[in-house]
Amino acid sequence: MKFHAEFDIQKIDQPIHHRHKIMLIGSCFTENIGEKLSNTGFSVLQNPNGILFNPVSVAEAIINIIQQKIYIPSDLFCLNETWHSWQFHSRFSGITPEDAVQKINTSIQSAHQFLKNTDYLIITLGSAWVYTLTEQAANSQPGTIAANNHKAPSAWFQKKLMDITQIITVLGTMLDRLGVFNPNIKIIFTISPVRHLREGAINNNRSKSALISAVHYLTEQLPKLYYFPAYELVIDDLRDYRFYAEDLVHPNYAATEYVWTKLMEACMEPDTISLIKKMDEINLACRHKPFNPDTSQHQAFLKKYAALTQALLNEFPFLPLADTLQYFQQGIHH
Repeated sequence: MKFHAEFDIQKIDQPIHHRHKIMLIGSCFTENIGEKLSNTGFSVLQNPNGILFNPVSVAEAIINIIQQKIYIPSDLFCLNETWHSWQFHSRFSGITPEDAVQKINTSIQSAHQFLKNTDYLIITLGSAWVYTLTEQAANSQPGTIAANNHKAPSAWFQKKLMDITQIITVLGTMLDRLGVFNPNIKIIFTISPVRHLREGAINNNRSKSALISAVHYLTEQLPKLYYFPAYELVIDDLRDYRFYAEDLVHPNYAATEYVWTKLMEACMEPDTISLIKKMDEINLACRHKPFNPDTSQHQAFLKKYAALTQALLNEFPFLPLADTLQYFQQGIHH
């Protein structure tokens, strides 16, 4: 008996491996996958603006990174005794405007250098609904789209749904700029399976369908683009609320693991997947907390994983395992 409808996923033309640099940008689901990549030894930079949901904010963030935009205190606004940017997540906010600007500009500069040599950019779009700033919003140009509402009053925003043509235009312009900046970059698009139920079930589906249609139009036109069906895997393959957290909005651990497995199968070769599994084993060993670290059994455990880590470093010296090796070695009694 089948309990879910699996479907074939077209494999990427040029698989990802550990020597590649990967940037991820977009919704909170981006960070789930970014954490998986980072933990298993990939060179990763994720969400240099913080979490972004709509195509306009994603495109603006990438173009600002390319242009190395410099923010100044007058670009910010103060709300609840904290200084914010309408283009950045609240984790870049600060108690003083100088603090916020420093965090923002440091992130842009780091992202600019990383993006220049990025092999794969993974863009996860969450919603086609945008919130434009009204005349009541602090330090804003009315009509500007906010990337984050920073818990500001609802009167500061006006909600509207982007249509397919608008999404194509916004993303297409960004892709043109990106192609000039880094001609070798390859882009993986995904649509987030996070359900934006604050818009209502019907409006959430309107939003997702607009994103899917626009992205598929672009991938059909541009050979460097690849579509990975994260949304369809959760909504159509798993298709069960058991795979969502208690809020029925965010995919749970099991769903994320399933999507991650499918991503590996579609975008990586078997030797890369094998290396990921070895990294997972080492990470699990690092989290092991012995009741008695002085036992011969635990000492043998440490020696085993110190040897395994050293072997991986000898074969793949670019892996970020130096601290891990030191952790195992320091626990061994000589």
